[in-house]
Amino acid sequence: MNARMTPHEATADASAPVDTDIAIIGSGFAGLGMAIRLRQAGLTDFIIAEKAASVGGTWRDNHYPGCACDVQSHVYSFSFAPNPHWTRMFARQPEIRGYLEECAQRFGVQRHVRFGHELASAIYDETRHRWQLTFANGQQWSARVLISAMGGLSRAALPDIPGIEKFRGKTFHSQQWDHGYPLDGKRVAVIGTGASAIQFVPQIAPRVAHLELFQRTPPWIMPKADRPVKPLEQWLFRHLPFTQKIMRSALYCMLESRALGFAIHPSLMKTAQKVAERHLRRQVPDPQLRATLTPNYTMGCKRVLISNDYFPALSRQNVAVTTTGIARIEEDAVITTDGARHPADCLIFGTGFQVADPFPPGVVRGRGGVDIVDTWRDGAHAYLGTALPGYPNFFMVVGPNTGLGHNSMVFMIESQVEYILRALKTMNAERAAAIEVRPQVERAYNERIQQKLGRAIWSTGGCKSWYLDPKTGKNTTLWPGFAYKFRQATSTFSMDDYVAYAPAQQPVGMAMNAPMEAPKNAPVTASAEAT
Repeated sequence: MNARMTPHEATADASAPVDTDIAIIGSGFAGLGMAIRLRQAGLTDFIIAEKAASVGGTWRDNHYPGCACDVQSHVYSFSFAPNPHWTRMFARQPEIRGYLEECAQRFGVQRHVRFGHELASAIYDETRHRWQLTFANGQQWSARVLISAMGGLSRAALPDIPGIEKFRGKTFHSQQWDHGYPLDGKRVAVIGTGASAIQFVPQIAPRVAHLELFQRTPPWIMPKADRPVKPLEQWLFRHLPFTQKIMRSALYCMLESRALGFAIHPSLMKTAQKVAERHLRRQVPDPQLRATLTPNYTMGCKRVLISNDYFPALSRQNVAVTTTGIARIEEDAVITTDGARHPADCLIFGTGFQVADPFPPGVVRGRGGVDIVDTWRDGAHAYLGTALPGYPNFFMVVGPNTGLGHNSMVFMIESQVEYILRALKTMNAERAAAIEVRPQVERAYNERIQQKLGRAIWSTGGCKSWYLDPKTGKNTTLWPGFAYKFRQATSTFSMDDYVAYAPAQQPVGMAMNAPMEAPKNAPVTASAEAT
């Protein structure tokens, strides 16, 4: 048996090192979308590393009661894989997870997935122009190209509260929901009022003896225009696919128009805010509770949420909203800064994710062994949210400043996937072993992005949010404008933006074109240096 094995041979011996052309980390929308398009383009020498036992990413990991998408189903799906079987306008978690699993099977990428592979380290080998990957299970891979499809909502953020380790009851984050724990009749303390909490609180409130919601900042909440998809609509989508395309296009345009208020003319958000205020007045008759739930910042500064049942749940007799800060946690209670004691049998954290720090220290190291955490010590950044100087042949899907506050992330994911695909095809055509975005190109791009973000509602709305890096205050998360503008920016790949390196020998898996003979690490001047 060879010392180095192909991905297909590796299925027979999981302990042997694996050589592959492309390694994808993660199997959510980003990873599966990348894998499907690779196969459609005829590039099949790739493997997907997935830490869990099934595909789905965020929609596998988040399974708390009431978990659902806040973007309409028809736009929250791949453009090349419309689903005529959606049962609701806003799909719920089991249905989205099922959709992703079906896509993995239908497009033949399931065979490329290696489950139980949690990335421990990825180190760039400058001599071989390859990424050396090590996984928590001890498996080692070598890949010419590394594509991170881990997403920004993969690492749970837990609050740092004194005494939390002393609590004797049950504790869990919404992402690690314990469905085996009986909440019925329990005193439950929920910490956090973000997108997850407004979905699970209405589901558990009728079951528990008492629910105490600890709110630091109230969110703006809009009505949710959800309803079942009618049988006639499903028939039309199945038998006349163009009808679903019309629906998708109409929804996209409607959502896209919201960028005007978020990023172009923030003053427009005050008009939308009136709708949210009216929604609050209608659903919360108690003036004191209504005042507690009214934000003191302009709508859009934090993530705008949608719900029809959150406010009614907080109006229940067995639910209380506490705005006083938490001082500490004792064995059976939460203690607030005013000295009040709030008994609890269970703590549930709806505290979101570590969006600003997508990679733990020591996991991704580029040229010279530089940790990406150190590269991003002043805030995450990348060219088109995709490529980073000092990290050759490393691409990110859902990278810095690709998030949206107004439209479907799947649109952004597909834009990045197509850009990466163009980059890979250009690399093969140019016979380059590695490419790396030029520092000045990436720096100029991010300066423009930050200038636009400085004028957007997320910076001018008068709040602090998870959109902003806690260390620097920069918005390293969101795209500052219309989603179609990002599609335009990623619609072409220019080698003028990159430095390309020719290999000393043919990299394993690079079969489309034989590489040109050149000294090790020598720039390919035909394109990269043409200007």
